[in-house]
Amino acid sequence: MLFSSAQFVFAFLPGSLLGYFALARLAGARAALGWLVLCSFFFYGYWRLDYLPLLIGSILVNYAVASGIQARRAPFGLLIFGIAANLGLLGYFKYFGFFVETLNTVAGTGMEVPRILLPLAISFFTFQQITYLVDSYRGQAARGSLLTYAVFVTFFPQLIAGPIVHHKEMMPQFARSAMLRLRSKNLLAGLVIFGLGLFKKIGIADSFAVWADAGYADHTQLTILDAWITTFSYTFQLYFDFSGYTDMAIGAARMFGIRLPLNFLSPYKATSIQDFWRRWHITLSRFLRDYLYIPLGGSRRREGRVAANLMVTFLLGGLWHGAGWTFIIWGGIHGAALVIGRLWSLAGLRLPRVAGWALTFAVVHLSWVFFRAEDLGQALDILAIMFGLDPAAMSGPRHVVISEASKAGRYLALALVGVLVLPNTYQFTRDIRPLYKTLVGAAAFGAGAILMLVSRSDVFLYFNF
Repeated sequence: MLFSSAQFVFAFLPGSLLGYFALARLAGARAALGWLVLCSFFFYGYWRLDYLPLLIGSILVNYAVASGIQARRAPFGLLIFGIAANLGLLGYFKYFGFFVETLNTVAGTGMEVPRILLPLAISFFTFQQITYLVDSYRGQAARGSLLTYAVFVTFFPQLIAGPIVHHKEMMPQFARSAMLRLRSKNLLAGLVIFGLGLFKKIGIADSFAVWADAGYADHTQLTILDAWITTFSYTFQLYFDFSGYTDMAIGAARMFGIRLPLNFLSPYKATSIQDFWRRWHITLSRFLRDYLYIPLGGSRRREGRVAANLMVTFLLGGLWHGAGWTFIIWGGIHGAALVIGRLWSLAGLRLPRVAGWALTFAVVHLSWVFFRAEDLGQALDILAIMFGLDPAAMSGPRHVVISEASKAGRYLALALVGVLVLPNTYQFTRDIRPLYKTLVGAAAFGAGAILMLVSRSDVFLYFNF
């Protein structure tokens, strides 16, 4: 069930809120939390009911393993078993087909490539549970009930595409009696944040999707101008799609009195790649830093080892997004950019702020070509056209791919100015008491709802990862 669907906005979300606060008042905290788990199971199973047992089984196994670790019963062995089980599950569903296909290419084997349907959100709920196991082994995870743990893993606003929440910031919130009372301030703030996200998704991201999808679907016919419009359209589609989803997740959670962590902070304002990863998908950056980069040795090693740590972290981060070489290359570009940026800083060199922003935005934008492309050949073809390296794009006439090039150019320029000048959702909603902010949020919600009803917004990009 999509956040941008009428079923969610007008039925599921209001119903889950009413049921939650009614049960909290009439039957207490456990009943209310149990209702949240049931709502989250329904939300997950609405897509494919047959994968719901996989989610439930993952929760039960991980909770049992964490309980054993916390009781100090062979904790290291249990930790290895738990991590291996989680990664094995993820590896089978997400990467097994890719590994077989790669083996066929490299070794010339003729193995049949299995077609395995990827369970929704498996990357997200796997990462969350691995953090709980690791922190249980470190003695940093409080032992909670199975019910609280299940709410932590399945809480529907963040279940499908994040933010990737940490048990320390979520489980204590579910234990607070204050969250059992409906507060008008939380409801208002949640509606404003949700409304802004809904408009970003349907009003902005889906508009750019028209040009991005058209260009990537017919990339061999692109002119140089078309190629740039296509790739810039995807750059802004992805940002407004994913940040819009995150706003809706944060807004929906806020209505329940739950504060989800910040996930975006104007990433296209970044003046370095390091700065970009402090602003883009912040909770993923945090996970990669705390549970991969630092355990590898982090920055407390010789520079060659630090560079290797960065590259491994971002190559695996790219692979986490998808089973394909395009994602690995995308991660490698960011890892290499971070290594170069670090060496540049250690040499005492500095770029002017504007130059740093332009270079960072260029690297991010060009790397998104690999992120979006169906395969490596398509990515290289589009990059060749963009930079005039494809003779065919310079010679004979081609049929029209981007039919509204001038309109697309104006919208792209407007989007760039907007992300650089306007406050982001977090900055805008830190204090919602001014009436105009409520009115802006209401207008965004209304416009998004109208667009939602007259169009079919049937995909969020990060559901694929």
